[in-house]
Amino acid sequence: AKSLGPVPVCVSAVDPELFVGAVKAGADMVEIGNYDAFYLEGRVFSAEEVLALTVETRALLGSTIPLSVTVPHTLPLDEQVELAMKLELAGADVIQTEGGMPMKPSTAGIQGLIEKAAPTLAATAAISNAVQIPTMAASGISAVTAPLALASGAAGVGVGSAVNKLNSEVAMLAAVRQVQEAMAKELARVKA
Repeated sequence: AKSLGPVPVCVSAVDPELFVGAVKAGADMVEIGNYDAFYLEGRVFSAEEVLALTVETRALLGSTIPLSVTVPHTLPLDEQVELAMKLELAGADVIQTEGGMPMKPSTAGIQGLIEKAAPTLAATAAISNAVQIPTMAASGISAVTAPLALASGAAGVGVGSAVNKLNSEVAMLAAVRQVQEAMAKELARVKA
């Protein structure tokens, strides 16, 4: 990716040792997260384990590489907030929220998109009020829900399946642009 130009590269893993090589290869940021594949196997991450991974990552990489840490949605909301505060003290630079995936909304359309994003929006609202570092909302984020994420306190959003499920690069670019435009419109509305 670095050969394409000045594009920041973030590497995600749950093994801090893997970050060392990624940073040497040019990664600009690391993330402890992307737990979805593990959830499918019945593997969950405890608050203690995520905190230990954060401490180990900081010990290996120091404080010069930005570190994002995803708070597991499998924790009750009050425990997610408590973990986020501990992660901030342990050196996380960004807290990422997630929702239970796959979410099964009760209806299609706008209501379904909001139902799908509700868990991450709730976590974002609670966590962003408890920490001083940026909070990023991910899971169920779309052009409809990205403005809600900002209103909930997110400094940014992560869109994976909203883009990855599409079957062409043009459709993927259009989806990303829709999210960007929705967020810009919300930011302009708030500033007005």
